[in-house]
Amino acid sequence: MISGSILIAIVGYFVLLLGVAFYTSRNADSESFFIGNRNSNWLLVAFGMIGTSLSGVTFVSVPGDVGKSGFTYFQLVLGYWIGYWVVAFVLLPLYYKLNLTSIYSFLGKRLGEKAHKIGASFFILSRTVGATARLYLVVSILDVFVFSAFHIPFWLSAVVILLLILLYTFQGGVKTIIITDTLQTTGMLLGLVLCLYALVNALNTDMSGAWQLASENHLTQFWVTDVSKPGFFLKQILGGMFITITMTGLDQEMMQKNISVKNLKDSQKNMMLMSAILVGVNVLFLLLGAVLHVYQAKNPVLLGSGAVAAGDDLFPALALSEAFSGGLGIVFVIALISALFPSVDGALTSLTSSFCIDILNIQEAESDEVSRKRKRMQVHLAFTVLFLLMVFLFRYINDKSIIQFIIKFAGITYGPLLGLFAFGILTRRSVKEKWLWPACLLGPIMTFVLDLLSNPAYYEQKLHLTLGLNGFSEVIFNGYKIGPELIVINGLIVFAILRVFSSNTPNQKTG
Repeated sequence: MISGSILIAIVGYFVLLLGVAFYTSRNADSESFFIGNRNSNWLLVAFGMIGTSLSGVTFVSVPGDVGKSGFTYFQLVLGYWIGYWVVAFVLLPLYYKLNLTSIYSFLGKRLGEKAHKIGASFFILSRTVGATARLYLVVSILDVFVFSAFHIPFWLSAVVILLLILLYTFQGGVKTIIITDTLQTTGMLLGLVLCLYALVNALNTDMSGAWQLASENHLTQFWVTDVSKPGFFLKQILGGMFITITMTGLDQEMMQKNISVKNLKDSQKNMMLMSAILVGVNVLFLLLGAVLHVYQAKNPVLLGSGAVAAGDDLFPALALSEAFSGGLGIVFVIALISALFPSVDGALTSLTSSFCIDILNIQEAESDEVSRKRKRMQVHLAFTVLFLLMVFLFRYINDKSIIQFIIKFAGITYGPLLGLFAFGILTRRSVKEKWLWPACLLGPIMTFVLDLLSNPAYYEQKLHLTLGLNGFSEVIFNGYKIGPELIVINGLIVFAILRVFSSNTPNQKTG
């Protein structure tokens, strides 16, 4: 049963974050906002980035999907782990060598200023949509399972949460979120362990017994060996690797924290430690999902509509049900918020940084720190308002499963970044700037068409259309469905187009 203690716990949690923000933002300037004065502790960065990498979507969606997909998500996690090694030993040395504040400056040095703007633009588009989709999902869960009991409307919940995020990131930026992300990751992981422990106890067993129950319920399948399926293990591993390379290594939000570390060696240690912990944490999420579904099979929990809880609603419905004490509900809500905030506060800060540095070029356009700070705060506030409008848009669409579409959207929009960086790093050829935008637009368009032909049923369901392409797709792809390798295909198309319209004349200033 929902009680006032949950709301009190949420308020107390926010007060703690604001206190940390007040302490860390004293004497903050643009350098501390953007890259933490390049003085961040690598252990804190590594631990805090775990929360950023997982997000509230992972917290509810990975356990919720176990009933349908078993443990096959681990294939993707294995790919993530390989990708972190590539980021650590290929991309980070480049960023430190060039002493970058924005990683997209590399594209400007290598391919021209237009490439710099294009890279930043695709990041801003992808991260804005992805972060607000994650925010919408978590605010929706809190609205249904917590705030509605107090008759707090959805719009007010969204406004207050974003206002609080704005308050504790407004002044300190990266310098602040390095600390708050550490606290939030602690809250998320502690909540994960406590929820798992409570559910295992509710089944009157221990961890080995829980594993046996999951196996008996056919929930522990790790590998998909059918090459035609999107979940085929090689596609998942390859896709996971490139998702990490692009959505971590080519993402200003993630790299902004890494390049705030004192030196390259410490930044690489940060990346390796984080990747190892993430593998273990994701295994715990999968085990939690198995225990949730075993418990639900024995003791069905219903939603307010009378439907049996499943998917993204399963974890919150069980944690906040009358079958468990209010203590587990408090743990779940704090852990959920802890999972949400690192992915939203980091996105808000990195988008502000990228727009100021890459688009407005305030480091050169504004002559003094006072002007730079005023412009940065204006941009930060503008992105907060944009986040709120996007959350309301998702609310209007009113489909929680839209998060799956957003993940696919990210695979399409991050492709140009992969193609641009790969071309800049792996070749010494130059491209005429007039061909950069066509290449970076054609890649996503062609990738979308290929995915549409490969998975017409998916788009028919999402767009509520009858496309009549199912038979056509069987002829072209022989039943093959594109999965997470979508981003690889996208990057290859952009790379190929850039190669066609390039020359041997070098155009690089990266030394």
